[in-house]
Amino acid sequence: MRYAETGFYLEVDLSRGNVERVATDPKETELYLGGLGTNAKILWDRVPPEAEPFSPENLLIFSAGLLCGTPATGCNRTIVSTISPQTRLMAFSMMGGFFAPELKYAGYDKVIIRGQSPKLVYLWINNDKVEIRDATHLAGKGAVETAELIKKELKEPNAQVAAIGLAGENRVFFASIEQGRSSASRGGIGAVMGDKGLKAIVVRGTKDVSLARPAEFMNLCEDVAQYIKFRNQNPIPNVMPILAGLGSPQEMKVHDEKWHTENFMWGNSRLRRKDFWNEDIAREWTETLDSMRRRLISCYNCPMTCGATIAPPGRPTYMMKCFSKLTYTMAAMSDLEFGLGIAQSATEYGVDGFSAPQVMAFALELLEEGILTAEDFPGMPEDNEGRFYWLLDRIVRREGIGDILANGTYWAAKQIGKGAEKFAHNNIKKHEQLPLKLSMLNPIYFLMYCTGEKINITQIEGQFPQAPFFTLEERQEFVKDWFQVPDDKFKQYFLEWEPRGEKSMPFFPTVQMCCDIVDWQERMHYIDDALGMCAGLSSFPLKPPYHIHNYPKFISAGAGFDMDEEKLTQAAKRYRTLVRAINISRGMRRKDDKPPENHWKKRFPELEKELLDTYYKFKGWNQDGIPTKESLIELGLGFVADEFIKRGILREDDDTPSQEMAAAAGGEV
Repeated sequence: MRYAETGFYLEVDLSRGNVERVATDPKETELYLGGLGTNAKILWDRVPPEAEPFSPENLLIFSAGLLCGTPATGCNRTIVSTISPQTRLMAFSMMGGFFAPELKYAGYDKVIIRGQSPKLVYLWINNDKVEIRDATHLAGKGAVETAELIKKELKEPNAQVAAIGLAGENRVFFASIEQGRSSASRGGIGAVMGDKGLKAIVVRGTKDVSLARPAEFMNLCEDVAQYIKFRNQNPIPNVMPILAGLGSPQEMKVHDEKWHTENFMWGNSRLRRKDFWNEDIAREWTETLDSMRRRLISCYNCPMTCGATIAPPGRPTYMMKCFSKLTYTMAAMSDLEFGLGIAQSATEYGVDGFSAPQVMAFALELLEEGILTAEDFPGMPEDNEGRFYWLLDRIVRREGIGDILANGTYWAAKQIGKGAEKFAHNNIKKHEQLPLKLSMLNPIYFLMYCTGEKINITQIEGQFPQAPFFTLEERQEFVKDWFQVPDDKFKQYFLEWEPRGEKSMPFFPTVQMCCDIVDWQERMHYIDDALGMCAGLSSFPLKPPYHIHNYPKFISAGAGFDMDEEKLTQAAKRYRTLVRAINISRGMRRKDDKPPENHWKKRFPELEKELLDTYYKFKGWNQDGIPTKESLIELGLGFVADEFIKRGILREDDDTPSQEMAAAAGGEV
């Protein structure tokens, strides 16, 4: 009997219209845990590096994490993985809500989609009954509208629906998959879903998920519940509001936006409005949020109410969470009422709330600079807000200039030419980032930005404070109950870290300390993404209820195989390295490991080189960022080493790439 997981995948070939229920190997679970871990193994095994994102060979995998569907509080994440059309690398995006537990209750750990349907379809999973159904009547419908129409059509109001909007159908490179109370947005996975001709996946399940040791598991859950209560009653002082408590993050509860609006960059990530926030704006924004926010809501089995239903005047109610509350407002240099309003349209269209506003601001900056002209924007309104609505509509329909912009700032700039490339300045590996620009190089964030395979900084940062506290007394108070650290050395790092002086940025924390900190933070995100845990209760906030010390107990009691901190760390390192290997096989190298060009005003090239050199060695990679043969074999990834040697990425006798492969890697990923 399988515990925590169902032991079955649902394999769907849309080209042939074939559906299979496939039993899985429990040994794979022990090695890769589930979720992101087993997704990476499937992509490595079945999608060759030559496969294009928009091809029948590419897979689109919807995976419930290992502990989804169990009583573990906040464990509800669906991990969607594919090859991204924007980066040409592995994309993995998480969505909350109720989809993953429902999939488990239907009897499946994953849905693996391959092929391309000749017409638009949706997949209906009702326990053991699975159908590929016609969806041509849903063509052009919004993602949220599609979900409601399908539930009425099936007479299943409790079904969970993951759907794309017009952006996904038209293969916009930053198209999202929308799902009730969450979305999977980064990497253009909605575009891959649209390319496969799949409008939606609908799930209804009524089966059980078994636990190996239920009483022990429930005791662990009770400990977490009690700690959540304690943390909610004792927010962490000296940090910004969304970091003071638990959540993912609880941006929709925050009225005071002084920190975000004065420290993040407006427009095309260019302008810092240091004196923007004042009493009048604070009052206006509070009134706007309170008038549009209908209620705060949670995902499956979670008390955190991180999201909110928003009802803009004259528009349908929709669900919002996190920093997308401000992304459209700041890109358009507008107000919160505009931002919350256009986000409703963007949600129905199904676009990433970080990339879409940056792409539109980029287009208007090119217009202001004369690189694009009025002829490229025929019929565009003259008012600022109207221009953004107009651009959004053209992008998702791929009409006129929108057809170019739909590929994201990196590819659009290359196609436009005439110096447009320098305006696509906020990318990591061809992907638009949060509009944050700072003065002094931050060595911790430098490593996270450069080497993060998620290519999204908010999915790397976490359990170590973002900045030093001003006084030693404050730091001493913070570390008193900081039991989540994997080693007490992290407490010492933080105690010694000062805002200014010898032990301040950029030379403190030291290079080795930075490696330790980044590795710890990344490890926790990768564990969450395999287990299906919300980052807001584990890897993202300070002092979370889930951590490296209690996770092995949850896995052992839930899934029934022995787990300890060392094994868990090794498992996370194994599939994290496999994600790296997939990207390496697709051409990624050290040249791609770099932050946005102007993220920091003051840079330190020698320090940056030392940081990468040291971190690569720390991770078991060679100086081009390729996992070494020795480290691959140590992790049980000898098959990766064999393939790298076969392809000339590594040589049999050492860990350096051949001259031919090194030269080839200088091209596009």
